[in-house]
Amino acid sequence: MASTSSNHVVHTNGKIYVEKDIDKTPPILTDPREQTFTSVDETQVSPRGECDLHNLYSRCEKSPGHPDFIPFTSLTLRHLPEGHRNRHLYKLIKTVGGLTARVAVQMTSPDRPECWPGTNHAYPFFQQNLSTALRTGTGLVSKVDRFTDGANRYHGQHWKSLTNCWCSHCEKSGSPSSVWYEFELYTAAHLIFDDTEARCASLRLFHDRDDSPEVIVDRLVVDHADVDKDWCRLKCVTCDKSLGEKLERLRENFYVAWDRVNELYKGIRDVVKLTFIVSHPHGCFKHVSFGSWVNLVQKDDDELDRKFTYTTPTCLGSSGASVQCVGFSVWGWDQLVHSGSLKPKLNYSGVGFLW
Repeated sequence: MASTSSNHVVHTNGKIYVEKDIDKTPPILTDPREQTFTSVDETQVSPRGECDLHNLYSRCEKSPGHPDFIPFTSLTLRHLPEGHRNRHLYKLIKTVGGLTARVAVQMTSPDRPECWPGTNHAYPFFQQNLSTALRTGTGLVSKVDRFTDGANRYHGQHWKSLTNCWCSHCEKSGSPSSVWYEFELYTAAHLIFDDTEARCASLRLFHDRDDSPEVIVDRLVVDHADVDKDWCRLKCVTCDKSLGEKLERLRENFYVAWDRVNELYKGIRDVVKLTFIVSHPHGCFKHVSFGSWVNLVQKDDDELDRKFTYTTPTCLGSSGASVQCVGFSVWGWDQLVHSGSLKPKLNYSGVGFLW
């Protein structure tokens, strides 16, 4: 267990870090997409649909056999990197995993740009207008709200003044539920670009094993998308009480675990540089990977608009996954999403508001 003294000395599992040892020299200050080498997104494309995902997993060229990916249900304290095997970090990883969803989309918007903003690098899936080939990635559930007759628990009215559930089941029903749950999910804008794509997208929650029950949410709308920063916030809806309550509990547990881990690591984050990702490689069940962030990249003139490069292993299907750079505060806790790969062992995130 770590503790911080007035001299800014931090102990974690027998290792001692002193704040004066931290290298505060800014690393690179340019966008990874502006580098001379080519960056690629990590969306999994499966023209043959769900039936081919396991085959794509087994034929992976980036990480044959996936030796650095730990199946989520197999994760124990022993899997955590040496020096970081504490119960607080373990709980955070488990709650992040619980909130991690597989994102699937079967439409490509005709409004996708030809290039990434401000570059001459091709934007993913441009000129594949209206393609229905299955694409998969990853996202993280954020804020969860319960509504009753159009009011949330704080008596705030629904953002669209709705009084009944708008999920796909209720939309077809003659008696839509008056109690429902809405939640936000962060993913990459290059995975779900706009509402044209969101209307043909779905989430699979709790896909922890090959034989996990299918928990599908298939009513999504884009609340906000930033192509340049490469993040997208979706609003999702369900009137399944057990699902809504489970997401509420996970989110509450996440806040508690995140606060504790942030307290332990914020003084040593630039020394340990610990980063972890929970994702759905190749659209299959979720895995955990660990690594280190390499560079903190400032975006334009806003010193808090930042992105990271990191060694944490990722694969096709990891696009949009939450990138947890331990010890950093992120506005909303979860805006930093996996954007792509620069070379086999160096990946990069979208832009988040960090301090």
